[in-house]
Amino acid sequence: MDSAPLFRERLTPTPPVLLVGALLGAALGLVLWPFAPPWVAGGVGVVAAAAVVAALVLTAPVVAVRDGRLHAGRAHVDVRFLGVPEVLDDTELRRALGPGADARAYVCHRPWARAAVRVPLLDPADPAPYWLVASTRPGDLARALRASAQAAHSEQTSWPPSS
Repeated sequence: MDSAPLFRERLTPTPPVLLVGALLGAALGLVLWPFAPPWVAGGVGVVAAAAVVAALVLTAPVVAVRDGRLHAGRAHVDVRFLGVPEVLDDTELRRALGPGADARAYVCHRPWARAAVRVPLLDPADPAPYWLVASTRPGDLARALRASAQAAHSEQTSWPPSS
């Protein structure tokens, strides 16, 4: 039985992103306008706009901390294998995704989320050095990870782990 999550957020696109997606879908109708009857071109544009918006919303990953695990999209990791979370602002996130990136890291990112949390992995069997998880509320995500890790480690050893 699942307990209530300490943190949950769906990385849904912002309204401007949805508007651009709808306009791109509607552009298909404009392309067809000279070659098809207006009702066909208009119908294709409306359906394509709705399909693009639906795809953007339905493929938005969920980030959650629940039952002692960090869930980011389809992946999850037990919090006992995580180090101390680090909140990254817009500038730090760009650096972490660009010149400071490690190709082995697990990344759950959407361009409309302008912040993230980087969490080192302490499991020597895992090839990923860290998880980089986008969030619109990175401070809340980091606090939830700390609280979950404290609870998981309360019976074993002290937390945070030493590097």
